[in-house]
Amino acid sequence: MSTLPVSESPQSPENMPFVAPCRTLEMSAPWRWLRLGWDDMKRAPRLSLTYGAALMALSVTIAALTWKFGTMALYIGMATGFIFVGPVLAVGLYSISRQLGKGLEPVMGYCLREGKYHIKELLVLGMILMVVLLVWARAAAMVHVFFPSEGTPDFQQMLPFLAIGSLVGSVFAAIVFSTSAFSLPMILDRKVDAITASVTSINAVLRNKKPMILWGCLIALSVILGFATAFIGFIVLLPLIGHATWHGYRETIDATAWPLDSAE
Repeated sequence: MSTLPVSESPQSPENMPFVAPCRTLEMSAPWRWLRLGWDDMKRAPRLSLTYGAALMALSVTIAALTWKFGTMALYIGMATGFIFVGPVLAVGLYSISRQLGKGLEPVMGYCLREGKYHIKELLVLGMILMVVLLVWARAAAMVHVFFPSEGTPDFQQMLPFLAIGSLVGSVFAAIVFSTSAFSLPMILDRKVDAITASVTSINAVLRNKKPMILWGCLIALSVILGFATAFIGFIVLLPLIGHATWHGYRETIDATAWPLDSAE
């Protein structure tokens, strides 16, 4: 892994770059992030599992209401709520890892203060993701024109619908993943706006395509395992991914041009 010179002397606002530079990652980097994330979970199990339980409960609520009412409008509304609330909860996991990295004993109050302190930029990022979600939902509805309308379709008849639907879904999933991969921990760590953090995240993903594809697959696998365990697995898997994401950000992004941010 190549490294960049590290300096904690922030530049003046007028000399700030538009995007933070990134390091070149090895293919093994995502596995290292998971290992470091697991170490954080073992050092702060109570707080980590508390956040995991909160995120699991939110996932169950969205799934249950969508299953009961089965309307796209409700699904979009609940998912939009998750986009706004989820980042705030995720910031708590990053805060735990950040406190551990400083040699501190993580406390819930500090995590909550950091979430509140960064609420403005988190909501801006949530708005960006919400717009992508709404366009995604619209695109998904349009894809249904390829669904066979007569009789009981076989696999060959379903193939165009499945192929086009998968392609469209992959494009939007890639946009969401690239935008949020490192932006949230950067907002927590530095005095930076949501747009700069998002562009920085996208740039880092594009410059490290192979390891980031692996990272995206590991996240997708965690989600599948969570659903396969009736959401119970999310109690452990979501905090693990959250802690690992913090270490991924620290290893990938050189944000030293921006001043450190803190809720203190």
